[in-house]
Amino acid sequence: MGGIFSSQRFGRPQLLAGLLLLVFISECAWLVAHEYPGAIATSTSEDELVRIQGGLVQWHGQGIAGTPSVPTPQDPASIGGNGYDPHHPPLWYLIASTPLYVFRVSLDSRLWIWLTRAPYILFGTLLGASLWYVSRRLYGNAGGFIALGLYCFSPAVIRSSVLWVAQPDVAGAWGTFGAVFTAIAVSHTLYAPREVVLWNWRRIVLLGVSLTLAIGSQFGLAIIIPVLLVFMLYLAPDRKRAAVVILAAACFITLLLLLGSYFFHVPLFVQSVKHARFLDANWHSFVMEGAYRQLLKEIVGSGPVLLLLFPIALVVFLLWQRSRYFGNAAPLIMAVLFLIYRLLSPHASGSVFSLTAVVFLFVFISGIVADLLENKSPESVSAALVGLVTANALWDLIGLARIGR
Repeated sequence: MGGIFSSQRFGRPQLLAGLLLLVFISECAWLVAHEYPGAIATSTSEDELVRIQGGLVQWHGQGIAGTPSVPTPQDPASIGGNGYDPHHPPLWYLIASTPLYVFRVSLDSRLWIWLTRAPYILFGTLLGASLWYVSRRLYGNAGGFIALGLYCFSPAVIRSSVLWVAQPDVAGAWGTFGAVFTAIAVSHTLYAPREVVLWNWRRIVLLGVSLTLAIGSQFGLAIIIPVLLVFMLYLAPDRKRAAVVILAAACFITLLLLLGSYFFHVPLFVQSVKHARFLDANWHSFVMEGAYRQLLKEIVGSGPVLLLLFPIALVVFLLWQRSRYFGNAAPLIMAVLFLIYRLLSPHASGSVFSLTAVVFLFVFISGIVADLLENKSPESVSAALVGLVTANALWDLIGLARIGR
């Protein structure tokens, strides 16, 4: 135990990050405490009941959620007209229903609200911890705390973590984030003088689990697989075969775990994949003014400070050669990719793509600011940054306080 809690593993930075995450959990708990049990008036709540019911039916061995084996009161057109959910595998339903399957509480119970929100608050907290860990490893303590500070006071992240008029997208965002940076970490080890494939088995398993959580939350997140391959081949151009084998092994683990979420009903799994919409895009969105307004609204909903920090960070990245390296480029590429993906699917009321894009934007902004702090008038940059992040946090906390009135 002494080794685990040594100064190198657990010190002041870890303590401060833990305190920020406790603030995040407190914000989530505040919102949950101001919900009321049995709320089924909105379409979001109705969708939640359908999701939980489908998962409970599967847990009781009476069918597979998201397939014709589980009757649903939803409009058939909304699920493809054939009984298959084109967007979500059964894992999406199983996560939502697991606490209720274990504890068996009634719909009008206050505990029902807390149990249904608990998995997503946990995912949101773990995503915040992962964000801090990655940003700190890439950019130092300053980068880690900038990213975590933006994350912990992001209204969109908090709402997604407690399902406050939001879909449960935080699990998919965490899986996607983990998959991208695990693949990058694996790539950096491929030049080690050892059998890299076998030696990386832990990271391969972690990559497979991350991909499972991402794709298990939304079929469309499978788009990251070819992106991961490009990243790995770029980082290890002389070990392309090892990179391909590692990613293939992780995908095989993902396939097995996703099949497990179907309780190994292979025919239903095959049919579900056939009916899945991996690219649900409306190409006319590029010329739809409303699609851009919606995207801008969702970015602002993740923190108004992004309207200032993101353009500044992007300009610095384009004009300052010192900031143009892979550690900054990778999160920017992922953020732009998911922003475009969200733009192409503007009709959904909420989207895992915009949430995931914002998480990568936090990393990108923290990297650019950390570079500025090291090289360009650190006192001025630090003062401006503290003011902006503090104002963003106050804006979020005031919004939460208004909900309690």
